[in-house]
Amino acid sequence: MLKLTNIADYAVVLMSRLALGGNRLNAQDLSLLTGIPLPTVSKVLHLLSRSGVLVAHRGVAGGYTLARGAEAISIADIIEAVDGPIAVTHCADTETSDCCIDHTCNVRPHWQVINGAVRGALDDVKLSALAAPAGGCSAGHKEA
Repeated sequence: MLKLTNIADYAVVLMSRLALGGNRLNAQDLSLLTGIPLPTVSKVLHLLSRSGVLVAHRGVAGGYTLARGAEAISIADIIEAVDGPIAVTHCADTETSDCCIDHTCNVRPHWQVINGAVRGALDDVKLSALAAPAGGCSAGHKEA
């Protein structure tokens, strides 16, 4: 089963919540709004701001805002900010592998193609689409 880490899942939830409004939100507010425990929120916000998809504002009116518009941030950007490069298998991510069948594996080059397709699909989904109401359309898209 291909599965995101809990941290990546929480990162998408927090970023989606920040994309809903233009206000700065601090870790405590985000914890209350999302139901994610405060220590986890703090950890995820730190990772997201360190990677450049969030901006941390200090001071009394501090909090977090998106580093760029929600339409310019992909789900792949968020996942990679907290988990590192997206890789379906270990050999899809690196040039060298510690796999015991690496020297005879004829599937390895194909995993890189599959990995590119998965990453591309996640890159095509923008944060603005997740911030839109369920069943609605995101900004810039018209319903058919």
